[in-house]
Amino acid sequence: MLRVGIAGFGFMGRMHFRQWKAVKGAQIVAICDANPNIKEDTKRAVGNIKGAEGEIDFGGIEVYRDLDEMLAKARLDALSLTLPTYLHAECSEKALSHGVNVLCEKPMALTAAECNRMIRAARKSDKVLQIGHCVRFWPEYARAKEIVDSSQYGRVVAGMFQRLGSAPGWSVDNWFVDEARSGGVALDLHIHDTDYVQYLLGMPKAVCSHGAKKPGGQLIHIVTEYEYGDDKVIVAEGGWGMSPTFGFEMSFNIILEKATLVYDCTRSPAFRVCPGDGQAFTPQVAAGDGYSQEIEHFVKTVRGEPVPQVLTLEQSRDSVRLVEAERKSVDTHKKVAIK
Repeated sequence: MLRVGIAGFGFMGRMHFRQWKAVKGAQIVAICDANPNIKEDTKRAVGNIKGAEGEIDFGGIEVYRDLDEMLAKARLDALSLTLPTYLHAECSEKALSHGVNVLCEKPMALTAAECNRMIRAARKSDKVLQIGHCVRFWPEYARAKEIVDSSQYGRVVAGMFQRLGSAPGWSVDNWFVDEARSGGVALDLHIHDTDYVQYLLGMPKAVCSHGAKKPGGQLIHIVTEYEYGDDKVIVAEGGWGMSPTFGFEMSFNIILEKATLVYDCTRSPAFRVCPGDGQAFTPQVAAGDGYSQEIEHFVKTVRGEPVPQVLTLEQSRDSVRLVEAERKSVDTHKKVAIK
């Protein structure tokens, strides 16, 4: 039996809780959160994505307020680390040093330098550290990657990726909108598409980004072109500037030489392949969502079962590097080369 702990029990911690409850051979034995009223507060719905709502059954689960105490007492095999971003590096290192396998939510850390620390800690511990880039596992995005890699519709000509919503206001003391703790919209939201662009096409040669800021200087919307040294056009856009009644949207349009791949979470069907010849159709995709798929991948890796290489720690770090370059491009109004 895989003994599982969850550190941080806000929206994403509850999402991981729901997914872990469905994993055969795994048992959630401990939850850690600094909130002394966490049991009562989980009755309140939070977040912008379905899947984390509903009352939590804490039966058989030890609740801790201190991560060091949980790591010392709970005898964990695996930890879902769903704490605020500025704690990722320190807490991942602690868990790995205790011999615990770690599934750390994205982004990997606030800076590429912190990511490198995490990579060294994982190598030293010989335990699994996986970063929760769920979009790589999201069934429609994963299927689009397979189609692109197959070259059955030719090469990528252009790609447009969007992720839009209002500023997340449900976090404890509003840490999401504090760029010093979350990295802001670029590192917390937009990195989903930055990472997927890297997954789909590799590291770009340069980025050119433009951003909209609030009067106080906080970035609320970012648009980036990823340059690959050829004639394809790849653009990703992310924003927290939408009004609360807008809701949430994520989408992509990938233009190939002989087809267009379309995904829009607000449409039905959400995913379509539109060939140059013939009728549009929706291909079969894996069951579940990106959260269930990434946890399944993590569990198999921990158990030593063979899995495809969906992501590496170096790629997770490089997505943080890309966002660092994008933010620099916004601030300097210049294209930034990726070294």
